Amino acid sequence: MSTVTSQAGRIDQTYDDLVDRVRSGALGPDPRTQHIAVAFTTRQAVRHDGRGTGYRNEVLSLRLGAAVGSCAVEPGELPDGALDDCVGADVARLLDHPLAPVRVAALDAYLMHVTPHTPESSFALPAGSSLEKSRARAKAVVELLDLAPDATVLVVGVVNSLLEALRSRGLGYVPCDLKGGTTEWGEPVVTDALTAADRCDALLVSGMTLGNGTFEPLREHALRHGKQLVMFAQTGSAVLPRFLGHGVSAVCAEPYPFFWLDGGPGVIHRYLCRGGER
Repeated sequence: MSTVTSQAGRIDQTYDDLVDRVRSGALGPDPRTQHIAVAFTTRQAVRHDGRGTGYRNEVLSLRLGAAVGSCAVEPGELPDGALDDCVGADVARLLDHPLAPVRVAALDAYLMHVTPHTPESSFALPAGSSLEKSRARAKAVVELLDLAPDATVLVVGVVNSLLEALRSRGLGYVPCDLKGGTTEWGEPVVTDALTAADRCDALLVSGMTLGNGTFEPLREHALRHGKQLVMFAQTGSAVLPRFLGHGVSAVCAEPYPFFWLDGGPGVIHRYLCRGGER
């Protein structure tokens, strides 16, 4: 696990600030000179053995050099022409694309290209069934929370294995997802994250919030109230570590290929902010 020491007194970095720095070439090569070679989507439907409910995922991914940047989308919402827009386009152009998932995937690809994850941050996921790997990832994510057993966690982006891991630690939770519905255990899923955040001690949030525009309000809430904000990120795995010490306390980053694509061993990357303000 990589540990990042926060520095009290630093200017808070917003998502727009980060994009502006990339546009200006402050973090690497001029994005106008960096072209996307491959654009693709990955779609899955899953229902783990022993689980009463299933779900679907769809992810847009862009290839820049050896790097792949990704952004999850609601299944079926990405227009077919989005892939054609991306192939051969330079990153600067895609950072201004009308579709937010394209903008996020392009930013992720660029940052993965200039600052790839390193072995120091790596955490091995064992081979196994889809449920076994899901549970192993969930345990690795929940370990990043430093909370008393009676604390309550807002979980934005409902993943039943994460809820199960929180339950095993005696932590309460409020499940939240824009789709609403119920959890595997029949618990209601709220749709208003910010309202629910007021009654929670910490936030466990999907990187998908980058693509739907809800990340910044949650980051600001955590920063303003001094709450832990742990991100689990298939979307924006190279983006979200940039916010450590700027409201984000830890990140479990999972670049493509994701754990659910095969039964072999895998790697995720964990980052933890210690010291100073969260």
